[in-house]
Amino acid sequence: MAKKGKKQGGRNLPPANGAGCEITALYADENGEIFDAPGMGAVGRSGSQLRPLTPEDLIPLPESADLMFLPDRQAMGVAGDGEMMPLTGNAVAAILPAGYTRTLLPGFQRLEDAGQLPLYGYTAVAVYKDELYAAAIYTDENHKWDPANYNTHDLKKLVRKVKKDLPDNPLVEHLANCSLEWHCCTAENLFYRRWECGIPTSPVCNANCFGCISLQPAECCPSPQSRIKFRPTPEEIAAIGIYHLESAPEGIISFGQGCEGEPSLAADNISAGIRLIRARTGRGQININTNAGYTEGIRKIVDAGLDTMRVSIISAIPESYAAYYRSSYRLADVKASISYALDKGIYVSLNMLYFPGFNDRAEELAAWKEFFRELPVQMIQVRNLNIDPDAFLAIMPEQQSECVGTRAFLQELHQAYPQLVIGSFSHYVEK
Repeated sequence: MAKKGKKQGGRNLPPANGAGCEITALYADENGEIFDAPGMGAVGRSGSQLRPLTPEDLIPLPESADLMFLPDRQAMGVAGDGEMMPLTGNAVAAILPAGYTRTLLPGFQRLEDAGQLPLYGYTAVAVYKDELYAAAIYTDENHKWDPANYNTHDLKKLVRKVKKDLPDNPLVEHLANCSLEWHCCTAENLFYRRWECGIPTSPVCNANCFGCISLQPAECCPSPQSRIKFRPTPEEIAAIGIYHLESAPEGIISFGQGCEGEPSLAADNISAGIRLIRARTGRGQININTNAGYTEGIRKIVDAGLDTMRVSIISAIPESYAAYYRSSYRLADVKASISYALDKGIYVSLNMLYFPGFNDRAEELAAWKEFFRELPVQMIQVRNLNIDPDAFLAIMPEQQSECVGTRAFLQELHQAYPQLVIGSFSHYVEK
């Protein structure tokens, strides 16, 4: 599995040849120590295609990013004559904080019998101008998701306080575990009494996403968190919803968290819970994060008093969508749910799972333009798809045309639909 690397001499890795304006490849030794490779240019990857990194690809590595080395994946570099060749060491990847969208994957040569990588968003990284740089763009800024705001020294005390305020509620116990064990930000916000609070409701799902973060087959990589095992009642849902929305600044409650399946499958309990909440308070925002495949459930939740809906989606092409979600519903059902929500005045955003060399294929871009013409959603939240690159490409349809590149992909969508907000985070929507 991928492992955190040890940065030689801290964040800066000055090239040994002193050529600070060259883009120099990185590699890791068997102990995880990370080194630069003087004289060897850095390589990135779009889909399965390797290419040298250019200055236009790079931004300074964000302060809260991590470096990882990739076992059984040999680092690649490009010599002065343009020849690409493997380096003697493991490939190195950057893991970006939220708000940054990767534009290229790390270039590597996968060794025979290499195991599947865990669920991270692997990004090309190199030395440039005597600093670490990553192949990425800055997509969105939101101080609410700054890691410094979470896992503070007083979190355990705050958990005890909310448990006392809301006794005998299994959802509170579940969210306490999510906060202290999995460090889930939306779970922690319940105890910090602020912003967006997640309320998981569904232990089951109608999709079998290849990159699911809460349930994976035994032969795959481990999931980073565990799925909820019970079905909260409307009263348990409402107790947390009222508690949070009545006091939290820019308060949001969200159904559809990383620790659950598909929330619309719990539509009866959620819709009843929403009605209980709105009978008590009109404050704040009620949101659902959903695959939107179960349209009947989405209609019930919308009609109960939903404010916003974020739909997880990877492609506007039915065959590509089906290859990833492996669901019991079709993309047409997702579109029907979005259409219903828009007709009811719901603010709809797409949680676009992004993979360089897939989403920016010309055929994908054309399909997205048609999608937004038919369904004028308000926002795209671009999210790096956390996945083993080779395992992902192995299950997806083959590329039919050239890739336009991440920047051009997003620019063309915005030019075609100027009203479309492109970011990375859910934003509080003023009523």
